[in-house]
Amino acid sequence: MMKKCLILLIVFSCLIGIAVKSRAMAADYNLPGIKISVPDSQEKGRLSSALEIAILLTVLSLAPAILVMMTSFTRLAVVLSFLRHAIGTQQSPPNQIIVGLALFLTFFIMTPVWKQIQTQAISPYLADQISQQEALSRAIKPIKKFMIHQTRKKDLMLFVNLKDHKKPKNLESVSMSAIIPAFVISELKTAFQIGFLIYLPFLVIDMVVASVLLSMGMMMLPPVLISLPFKLMLFVLADGWYLVIDSLVKSFY
Repeated sequence: MMKKCLILLIVFSCLIGIAVKSRAMAADYNLPGIKISVPDSQEKGRLSSALEIAILLTVLSLAPAILVMMTSFTRLAVVLSFLRHAIGTQQSPPNQIIVGLALFLTFFIMTPVWKQIQTQAISPYLADQISQQEALSRAIKPIKKFMIHQTRKKDLMLFVNLKDHKKPKNLESVSMSAIIPAFVISELKTAFQIGFLIYLPFLVIDMVVASVLLSMGMMMLPPVLISLPFKLMLFVLADGWYLVIDSLVKSFY
């Protein structure tokens, strides 16, 4: 026991000696330090470049949420997913194809809105004609107009009443915090309505095949094995992809 205590005492004294020596060495030598600061802006009325980069990185981190919740992506992705389930092809087309197609269709549909943002907000701001706050307010207007055009009045009034309990004077006075969730649930309802219409012809084929197999006494044969080729043939002969994409894109205009 005494031997263990003696060993611990020696180790403890060595550690104290090392700490004292390192502190003395730090006092003798001026070690380099790190100083973090944000430089002032060169122009009056504008943020410094460091703060602009930080704001840009913050916006980029929120870009997926903005793309999903404030554009046509929600309706497109949900309808294409319904189409795949209605045909019954399991994982064909795969999720990457559906998301990619919905993404490029979103770029196609939102191009007029983004052109307005470019001409009304981004270009004047880069030319130092307007301030950053004015650029943000101008950029929100085209997106807000697009979202309100696709939002049902009932859904919009739901969130307006939940938030303020006051009827707004006009649509421009409605805040984005009420428009965004109203737009999302309106898009979901529209997507489910389109999905139901897509399901109907394929559901009829499933019912006909199931009734034929039942009448023939083939109860152990899964109807999906027989109905899938007929559904694919119907979809190809009717040029289904053209009809679905054409209807989806025109539903935004």
